[in-house]
Amino acid sequence: MMERELSDEEEDRENLILQNARPNDAVKSPDHRNHRSAFGIDGELRSRVSGAARRFNKRYILAISLPVVILIVFFTTDLKNVFRMRVPSIRGIGGNGLLADRMRESELRALYLLKQQEIELVKMWNYTTLIGGSNFSLVNNSNSVDLNSGKDIGVLEDLKSRVFGQISLNKQVQGTLLSAHEDEGSVDLSANYTDSSLSDWARCKKVDQRLGDRKTIEWNPKSNKYLFAICVSGQMSNHLICLEKHMFFAALLNRFLVIPSSKVDYEFHRLLDIDHINKCLGRKVVVTFEEFAESKKNHLHVDKFMCYFSLPQPCFMDDERVKKLKGSGVSLSKVEAVWKEDVKKPKQRTVQDVLAKFSSDSDVIAIGDVFFADVERDWVMQPGGPIAHKCKTLIEPSRLILLTAQRFIQTFLGKDFVALHFRRHGFLKFCNAKQPSCFYPVPQAAECINRVVERASSPVIYLSTDAAESETGLLQSLVVLNRKTVPLVQRPARNSAEKWDALLYRHGLEGDSQVEAMLDKTICALSSVFIGSSGSTFTDDILRLRKDWGSASQCDEYLCQGELPNFIAEDE
Repeated sequence: MMERELSDEEEDRENLILQNARPNDAVKSPDHRNHRSAFGIDGELRSRVSGAARRFNKRYILAISLPVVILIVFFTTDLKNVFRMRVPSIRGIGGNGLLADRMRESELRALYLLKQQEIELVKMWNYTTLIGGSNFSLVNNSNSVDLNSGKDIGVLEDLKSRVFGQISLNKQVQGTLLSAHEDEGSVDLSANYTDSSLSDWARCKKVDQRLGDRKTIEWNPKSNKYLFAICVSGQMSNHLICLEKHMFFAALLNRFLVIPSSKVDYEFHRLLDIDHINKCLGRKVVVTFEEFAESKKNHLHVDKFMCYFSLPQPCFMDDERVKKLKGSGVSLSKVEAVWKEDVKKPKQRTVQDVLAKFSSDSDVIAIGDVFFADVERDWVMQPGGPIAHKCKTLIEPSRLILLTAQRFIQTFLGKDFVALHFRRHGFLKFCNAKQPSCFYPVPQAAECINRVVERASSPVIYLSTDAAESETGLLQSLVVLNRKTVPLVQRPARNSAEKWDALLYRHGLEGDSQVEAMLDKTICALSSVFIGSSGSTFTDDILRLRKDWGSASQCDEYLCQGELPNFIAEDE
């Protein structure tokens, strides 16, 4: 009995041990199958259910905690540094050669080569400068290049421009390579790595007029001695040139110059500042028609009428002009020519010729229109003119017109602009009668303009023209720089919201065609570069102003200068 009870206790103890035993222990037990009972089966089932619950709880906890961990990492970690690509260090022989060192060595080598290239380019630059300042002529078999001619100087300037462009590009590349070493104390990025001789060079620089070499005469009028100016041919520009030549004659003959009456000629007082001329000379040398009439107490008589030109008619005056003069109260003496001179073929005359033929003791003399007169051409055409004075030029736009031009430039153009005088109205027949013709098809004209704009690198063009909108519209579409249209700017119609022309409006000069023409001239004369129309006196007067004001550029030229029109119509 006791043995059975002991046996039962031992069996219960074994079952209890089996329930608490680990699976591995059960496997390791050689007699585990002999000790299984109903209680053992039930315990094993509970153990499996409990394990599954624990695994489910772990997954649930992981699903909740993983997003939280990701958010914490995102907000606390510098991902930029984590994912930055780093150059691995590659050790060479001895462990001292890093890839970064090799890259730095290559950059320094490239800088050295660029510096050598810059030195050679600067040598080329200095060579072109040497040629440009000397009397050089390059001869290659039958082809000769005279570097002192205007056309070949332009070729030389183009070469200099290209060399300068390569030097600039070289410097940009050097700067890009040096930027990688900006943190290194051994490199001075603020230093000028280009030759100092290039610092003040410009492709379209101003022309040195050598004012110190001017040949001038003094203008000292004798009391009560007058030269009565008469200008007949052409329009306003012709008359201004005629007036300028009259001043030279008056200075040679020691006479006051009488400005024509507005009843006979243009209203010069609306365009020119007459007092400006007298101030420049420091004495009275020019008088208005009204002042002349007052000094003569309205007894207006030309004592001697000596004609400079005899053909096609004396003094180049027709009956209508004579009637206008008499209608202004001026009586004339007999009109006679002092020599045989044709306006179509004027002869070169000297100061001595003028003094010999036109000197007179008469109080008031007239010599007729002298627009075509060719007297001491080099003397007359020099910057500032042939007369000694303290201003840049004697005949220039009035102060009101000059200020209006400056305000227009400040409003629409800025200091860097090309001005184009594009003469078209009545120019086709005029040019085709000349040899060679000066009337160019719009596409060809656009190509010529593009070349000048490219050299000048100007962002805008001021257009002074009498062309129809159909021509200017086509021209605008063809003027392109770096695949961008270069705007052609013209003076707009008056707008009360714009104030650039307020001075003209307040002084009653608005709408005057001659004032507007002089305004156009002034704007063109103030441009960085000017393109003119060959054969136009409007262009010639602009060139005179640019020369006298010191605004003339080495890139100034006539439209398509040196070229023939690619198509010319037949004669009628």
